[in-house]
Amino acid sequence: MTEQPQHIISQLTYQLGRLSAGDALALLANLFPGQVTFSSSFSFEDQVISHFILSKQLPVSIFTLDTGRLFSETYSVWSSTNDRYKTTVKAYYPNQDDLQVFVETHGPNAFYASVDNRKSCCHIRKVEPLKRALAGNKIWVTGLRAEHSAARHDLQQLEWDEGNQVIKYHPILHWTTEEIAAFIKKYNIPYNPLHDRGFVSIGCAPCTRAIQPGEDFRAGRWWWEGADKKECGLHETTRLASPST
Repeated sequence: MTEQPQHIISQLTYQLGRLSAGDALALLANLFPGQVTFSSSFSFEDQVISHFILSKQLPVSIFTLDTGRLFSETYSVWSSTNDRYKTTVKAYYPNQDDLQVFVETHGPNAFYASVDNRKSCCHIRKVEPLKRALAGNKIWVTGLRAEHSAARHDLQQLEWDEGNQVIKYHPILHWTTEEIAAFIKKYNIPYNPLHDRGFVSIGCAPCTRAIQPGEDFRAGRWWWEGADKKECGLHETTRLASPST
């Protein structure tokens, strides 16, 4: 942990202050030209942030991680987003050699066999491509929300990601699910129809199911594992949070 990230985060916390999510994204794009990027999985949350960026034509790059195991509905909303905003969301893919070795060694559905296998699969399909996507950037914008899981309740909007050496910014961290849905409806934003069928957290098709009433937000992800293992590794890095305000 160094002083430099903390100093920058403290300054940004002050500068962003009470700005709206859209205005804060515009300020970050101005402060870090060409070094602000947003990772989208085309979820409810991510579609809101994409709207902020694309409707205002902010100089913030948008990428997605195409694991090769996504739902057909996810590809459809990806295409609809490109069409609606006249853009092209860049995709990052797993390393072909690593993926081939893993599948040939363990089988195409090895992630069901053990937590280690599942995490290895996630690393190949998500974590390693993410590192390539974040290379050269200073700010990583995400759609994380405090409602997502107990582990995210105490997140700050700005934090230092030691593993990726980047500042993470969560512009809609404290938005509620109802606020997200209302925003999507108000601006007629393309969204994944799986959300209407009980899928709240949508990842790879073999690893995602709809949740039942009363279940935790993350219950539909890797449902065959314990509740304490509901992360894929993208957000499991050492964090230096911004100071409380």
